[in-house]
Amino acid sequence: MMTGNKVKILNVDFQNTTRELLLNELTERITKGDKTFVVTANPEIVMYANSDPEYLSIVNKSDYTIADGIGVIIGSKMLGTPLPERIPGFDLMQDLLETANKNEWSVYLLGAKKDVIEKAVENVKERHPKLKLVGWNDGYFNWESSKVADEIAKKQPDLIFVALGFPRQEMWIAKHFASFNKGLFMGVGGSFDVLSGHVKRSPEIWQKLHLEWFYRLLKQPSRWRRMLALPDFIIKVLFEKNKH
Repeated sequence: MMTGNKVKILNVDFQNTTRELLLNELTERITKGDKTFVVTANPEIVMYANSDPEYLSIVNKSDYTIADGIGVIIGSKMLGTPLPERIPGFDLMQDLLETANKNEWSVYLLGAKKDVIEKAVENVKERHPKLKLVGWNDGYFNWESSKVADEIAKKQPDLIFVALGFPRQEMWIAKHFASFNKGLFMGVGGSFDVLSGHVKRSPEIWQKLHLEWFYRLLKQPSRWRRMLALPDFIIKVLFEKNKH
């Protein structure tokens, strides 16, 4: 399968690839020092992008937008352009951390609360002792200041995971991207909460059944408003399908 193909779903260009092919391609880019911007998009992000032209432009200018959400896969099938599989952002981050450990790459973590990122840093060091964790910063920094971006530019890490939640994480990466010479930049949402152990990921059976979203809803009922993006997304896809 060619990973160069894109599949458009509600104006967002998704990479037509598998997790394995994507990891191989990203590994090659990091090895060559190619600067890379990865967006992990679920239906909520797609719906937000359609309401904000600036954010939509940022997402579509990234090097890779991947389908993080079973709703995106369902939407692609409904439109007759099926994506091969869901690529969860957390799983891709774990794949990249394991690859970084094998290759002794350097890593920078940005985002989350201070106690969360400190524990995440501790766990990453313990699980991946060969990678070089060259720096980290919590998500409560001065947005207008370039201090964090300057530090990253100076240290030139191979992997930079940004956990500021959407749309902030993608907007921050896009704002400073030109000032970096190398590195793979990826927005990872609430992944540091899981990495730190503060939030437990859904059991494997729920993951296999593509019901992680429902498990999270049961654990955090306050998320119900966010979950409305999924039926809204499916309705919009149906409208899109009927236009053709």
